[in-house]
Order: sequence, then structure tokens, then C-alpha cells
Amino acid sequence: MIALLIIALKPGNADINTQESTVEAGESFAVVELFTSEGCSSCPPADDLLGEIVKDARDGNERIFALAFHVDYWNDLGWKDIYSKSEYSQRQRRYARALGSGVYTPQMIVNGKDQFVGSNDRRAQNSIENRLNNTAAASVALKNVVISSSNQLQVDYTVGGAYSGNVLNVAVVERNIKRQIKRGENRGRTLRHENVVRSFQSVELNEKSGTAALTVPTSVDLDNASVIAYVQNPGSKEIYGAQGRDLKPKLTEAN
Repeated sequence: MIALLIIALKPGNADINTQESTVEAGESFAVVELFTSEGCSSCPPADDLLGEIVKDARDGNERIFALAFHVDYWNDLGWKDIYSKSEYSQRQRRYARALGSGVYTPQMIVNGKDQFVGSNDRRAQNSIENRLNNTAAASVALKNVVISSSNQLQVDYTVGGAYSGNVLNVAVVERNIKRQIKRGENRGRTLRHENVVRSFQSVELNEKSGTAALTVPTSVDLDNASVIAYVQNPGSKEIYGAQGRDLKPKLTEAN
């Protein structure tokens, strides 16, 4: 999807990449959210499928933005998923209310509207292709991405089209993760994760431009991370536009 390449930072703020990332209004996209867990024996095939989606999108330079939300309700069954958060479980429950679905793993949701079992590759392919054939109601531009020595990330955004009354979700995701599972349903397996959500924030879009700030966990491998932003209706959950950034290393510090 989008790789984040950042050098080790010295004290002070480092300007990672100031080049503006824009998208023409109406440019198609697909946001693929996977709700998964290391404690779920049915999830590894879905994790692998998301990995294939990420690889194909990167290789083909396609506007497909993947995010893996690790939920926490499997953590009491013998293995605690270190990437899980209760906020991500709550996000899935809000989807369930809006879409009339159950809460289960693995669950994949495309553009906030199409939900299905996350390991169903044919359904995923069809849903993504359908979304890539539709025009977007909103555009998102990202620029002036800065990360400080204390791992505070800031990014300026501008949203065009349908933004009033919606939110901008901004996520830092980490890819190329390998984990050996010692207990629980996946005991003895080595799992690979792509685009795991490590930090997430929703910003109310009262104005079309602003700055989002997130804390990047110190455990994140900054050579394998990304930033994704997407416009979403907080009620219907439909997603109207999205953008992502490669964060390139820069050797100079901001003044």
C-alpha cells in the first residue's frame, strides 16, 4: 500500500516530506478494513489475503488503502494480541450497528459499506473492483508530514467535495510484521501481518483544511509504516475519499 521510510531522528523536529500529495476530485479508491486477531484460528487466511491486497496495490500503483484493526475480545483465551485495542473492537461494533451485521473475526469491510468474511478472496476482489469503478464524492490531499523526536506525527490535510459533517480518519499503519504465537488457538504458528493500525484518530471536518496529530508508538518499525487518511460519514459509515503517503527519509532537520 504505502510504505513509510524514516531515518532515525535527532532531537528536534524533522521534516519528513513536504511534497503535497493530492488527488483529483472524483478519483476512485477502495478502503479495505480488516478486523482480525492473533487469537483467532480463522484469521490467518484473512491476514494473508490482506497481505496480497497490499502487495498487488503497491505493485500496480492502485488506489487501494488497507488497514488491519486488531480487536481485543480474543485476548482472554490464552494469547494477548499486542496490536489489539478496545477502541478497534468498539469501531467494529459501531459498524455492526450501522450495517446490521454481527461482530465476528475475520471481518472485512470495503468503503464502509460492503462487509463479508475476511478470508473470502472472491468477494474481496469483486467489492474492491466495484469500488474502483465508482467516482469518489470527496478528495483528500496530504502535505507537510512531520515527525518529532518524541514520535509525534503531524500532517496537514485538505478535503474537497463531501466533507461537511463527516470525519477524517487518520491512521499510522505498520507492515511486514512477523509474529510467533506461543499460546491460544494459533499456538505454534508464525503469523505475518500487513498494514496493522498502530495509531488512529478521527477528526471532525468542520473546515476543509487542518492538521492532524498522532502519537506513533516507539515500537513501530518506522522503515515499514504508512499514513492513511479517509473521509467517512459517522452515521452511515460510508467512505467518500481517501489518500495515503509514502514518507521518504530526509537528512535535514526543520528549523
